[in-house]
Amino acid sequence: MMIAEIAACCKELRLSRNIVEMAEIIQADTHQEFLVKLLESEVEHRDNKRKDKILKNANFYCIKDFNSFRFDEVTLPASITPEYLKNCEFIETKSNIVMYGNVGTGKTHLSIAMGVEACKKGLETRFFRTAALVNKLSEAKEKGTLSKLMKQISKADLLICDEWGYVPLDRIGAQLLFEIVSECYERKSLIINTNIEFSRWVNVFYDEQMTSAIVDRVLHHCHLLLFPGQSNRMRESEIGK
Repeated sequence: MMIAEIAACCKELRLSRNIVEMAEIIQADTHQEFLVKLLESEVEHRDNKRKDKILKNANFYCIKDFNSFRFDEVTLPASITPEYLKNCEFIETKSNIVMYGNVGTGKTHLSIAMGVEACKKGLETRFFRTAALVNKLSEAKEKGTLSKLMKQISKADLLICDEWGYVPLDRIGAQLLFEIVSECYERKSLIINTNIEFSRWVNVFYDEQMTSAIVDRVLHHCHLLLFPGQSNRMRESEIGK
């Protein structure tokens, strides 16, 4: 059977099952046109698979998009627009985004939506709750695998640190997070979600010199987004009503 023979050749050449399926669907007037369409479908299939893998590796704990996000509740700098964020233009210039505001005001939602769009563009993205990232780094340091983990993180074009400053860090944790920020500086984009103003970051890192170095690197190429509203979760809850 011809389809079986195509499948056998795909297996031998390590091509996807997509070619077998598309061979039955594609219509063309010439052999060359058929081959071009078949190869184009395989390229598209591989690209979609790669982006699906990137999205999975990003480690979002849920998927958010822009459809349900309200930009009218966010104060954007005059230099940027919602389209600038949606198109992930800040990643092209290795710029950072700091989202500052009360808990539950949409910072995580927006950062995940931006991260998902980055994945769709084929950009390697990693999402972490900051305390979990520090714990992961600390465990890797104890096991002697820190360089391996840092190498994995360094592959990302965009690193999202959620809940920044929610949990105070010890000296080792602060140093490890400083290494991450230094690795990102002018090489990749960093999104930080926090409810702690910059002047209080020293309470998280417990070292004025290190705090100054972190703030300096984060803010050098940065857009500050302000979330002045009340908690959406509280507003939508029965207690809020």
